[in-house]
Parts: sequence; C-alpha cells; structure tokens
Amino acid sequence: MCAMVKNRNGLTITTASPTAAEHYQEGLDLVLSQNYGSEPELRAAIAADDGFAMAHVVLAYILHLQMDVPAARQAADSALELSAGISREERQLARIMHCFTHGKGAEAIALVHEHLDDFPTDTLAMRVAQRLYMLGCFGAGVPDFPNHLMAMMTKVAPANGDDWAFLGQYSFAHHETNQPEKAMALATRSLEGNPQNAVACHSVTHSYFEQGDAANGGRWLADWLDGFDRRASYNTHLSWHLALFELAQGRYSQALDLYETHIRPGVQARNLANLADAASLLWRLQVYSGETPGKPWDEVLDLATPAADSPGAAFRDCHAALAFAGAGDADATQRLVDRLTAQGEQGDDLSREMTLPIARGAAAFAAGDYAAAADLMGPTYPMLARIGGSHAQREVFEDTLLETYIRAGRYDEAKSMLDERLSRRSSVRDTYWLGRLEAEAVSGNPEASHRLLAEARAAWAPTAEEGAAELQRLAASL
Repeated sequence: MCAMVKNRNGLTITTASPTAAEHYQEGLDLVLSQNYGSEPELRAAIAADDGFAMAHVVLAYILHLQMDVPAARQAADSALELSAGISREERQLARIMHCFTHGKGAEAIALVHEHLDDFPTDTLAMRVAQRLYMLGCFGAGVPDFPNHLMAMMTKVAPANGDDWAFLGQYSFAHHETNQPEKAMALATRSLEGNPQNAVACHSVTHSYFEQGDAANGGRWLADWLDGFDRRASYNTHLSWHLALFELAQGRYSQALDLYETHIRPGVQARNLANLADAASLLWRLQVYSGETPGKPWDEVLDLATPAADSPGAAFRDCHAALAFAGAGDADATQRLVDRLTAQGEQGDDLSREMTLPIARGAAAFAAGDYAAAADLMGPTYPMLARIGGSHAQREVFEDTLLETYIRAGRYDEAKSMLDERLSRRSSVRDTYWLGRLEAEAVSGNPEASHRLLAEARAAWAPTAEEGAAELQRLAASL
C-alpha cells in the first residue's frame, strides 16, 4: 500500500517503500547540487518501488541532461502513467517534466509558474524553468529572461528561507541581473548549508567573473574543484570556467591543459554542457590569438553534427555554428543555415532574427569577411539573451563581434561596446582591445593607445605567457 510522505522541502511524495523514499531524496539532492551519483540513487528508488512516479520524474531530468532524449521521454512517460492516485503537486511536476523532455517548452514554463504559485518550495521545478530560460527553448526567446528568472525566484524566496538548494539557484538569478555581490553572499550561504553544492560554487565563480577578478576567481575555483568528484558531469562546465579565468590572465597553455583533461568531448560522459563548453573555448582561443586553437575540432564536430539537420535549442545551434565555422566545415554550415532559413520562413522569429545571423556571421568571420560578419551579428548584440545561456556563455558572441568590428574597421561600434563593458567590470583584454582601437582608428589617439596598451601589458605581466600569440602582438604594438 502506498503512503504519502513529505520530502526535505515539505512536498508530498507517494511511495510504498521507505527505502525508495530515502534513495529518492538522496538522488534529488545530488541532482540539485550537480554532484555525481544521482542516477544510481534514482534507479535504486525505482527498484525498491517501480510504481514510484516521482523517481521516474527525476530520472527523466537526469537523462535529459545526459542528452539521452529517448530515454528521458520514456521515463517521463512512465511518470505520467503512474500519476493516478498520487498528490496534486506530484501530478503537476510529472506534467512539467513530460513537457520539458518532449520539447514543449512554452507549455512547460507556463506550468512551472502555475505550480510554484501553489508549491513554492519545489526546487526541481525552479531548475526546469532555469534550463528552459537558458536554452532559449520556448517562444521567440526572451530578451530579458534574467529578469523573468529573478522575478520568479524572488516571488518564492520567502517560502524557501535558508534552503541550500534554493539559495544556490537564487544566487544565479542575481549575478545574471548584474548583482554579483548579492549573488556571492547568497552562494556563500548555500555552501554553508551544503559545502558540496556545485550550483553555489558555480555562482561564486560567476560573481568573480562579473567583477572581472580572474586571479581570485581562478584560485577559489581551483581550490574548490580539488574536492569535487570529476566524474560529475558538472566538472566539465566548472573546468570551462576555470579555463576562462586562465585565458583572462593570458595563460593559454593552462587553458589548453584544462581542455584536454576536463572539457574535451570524450573525457567526460555526454551532457548538455559538452558542446557549448568545448566549442566556445576553442573558438575563443582562435579569436584571441588569431591562430588555430592547437586542438582538433573533430570530437566537437561529432557533438555539433546533429544540429545541422535537426531542430533544437537556439543555444545549442549557436554553439554548433561556432564548431562548424571553426572547423571549416562548409557543408555542415550550409545545412544549418538552410534549416534555420526554413524555420524562419515558417514563422520561427528566433531562428530568423538570432540564430541564423549568428550562424552566418560566424562562418563569415572564419572566412575573413569581417564586413559581412559585422552586418550579420551586429543587430543581434542587444538581444543576445534571447539565445539563452549565462552572460559568461554569451560573451563568446560579444567577443567575436568586438573582434569583427575591429578587423572590419568599425571602430565607433567597437568602442561603444568596450566602454559599456569596462563600465561594468575591469578586463585586461578589453583594455588591450581599446588600446588597439586608439592605435588603428583614423581619429585615434596615439598617446591614449600607448597608455592603454602599456596598462594591459603590465596587468598581464605577472601571469601571462610571453610566447602566446596575443601577448606577442601586444608587445609588438608598444
């Protein structure tokens, strides 16, 4: 006989087995903290009670993160089939997960908001909403999705108190709305409740990024990762953040080492972060140095190839475009462009206005047609949030546009972007780019250029590799 019990967040779960309930809670907490071992716990819960609908719900979420969409949908289907006789909150979450795994993003996000009105402590529902916002998975993309996410999280905050899982997610909403200090405070509170909460670690990392503090951010993250199970899929993404801190300090070899040992497809189990992290890091290396990244694109192409022909999230498609352009795969680029063009003609505004110009712009950049790349990507800049992802993830498209403007001789547009970015946080690379502008622009200021370039070189000097191409160009310009 099934019994309705309460989980750690005070929500009802229906199961015939106390053992299943214990495995479920442990598995859910591992999911919410992005730690290794959640799938075995959920499968143990199902083994103890194969009629346990919520175990199938959480398993569906895990499998979706692993990019095993057919298995995720099967688990979500099972949850719906088992939902008769369980509590209303469980039935609603089963519907949410079913929509999420079956590509019905608009319906899923609406259901999440309705669900949280009644059950504001459901942190898994919050996580689903965050993923939908960040992957650009519904409607025509939400230009100000961070504010929508913040509004949702703020609304439920009073009901969640100091719950570590909630605080980690709430922190994310803060740094994505330009509140890195508050994000840091919330993430720190979350880590006090669960020192192994990788979601809170992620927000601490973002807070350092948003404040332009690569040195302290890199040290903090490297120390935290020392105690983190590298088998966890989130190890890929956190290592990517560490690689960005290394690049911000001019440490190309360290960034490449992290790529080889933690980020390169094949060294971790497949997950949603593999394509975006690998493609964006190799692309950044190419943009910053002006040279090939020193690592092959083959494995990244394998992850990106389905995007050439199969509809998916805008965030995925934009990173697939970087992989195709970086690898010089003209055929895959054209197939992607053809698919996105057709989707746009069928009324898909997100494809027509964002993903397609970014894909074509990346290809033009790789081909050296910087005027075309600037024309294509420039209009997307004010609306980049529509493709999803965090600010740190979207920065690769900002940086590409900046480098495009400089190479195309469109200095006023580049300076406007740099002034805005530097007003928010310090950046050695942005200072270097600003110095390049002053040196190359017809109306430039040679004295200002020399001062900015010298400032950038001095800031990089304690950490940077002198042999790196970007640093060699900087030294030669002085």
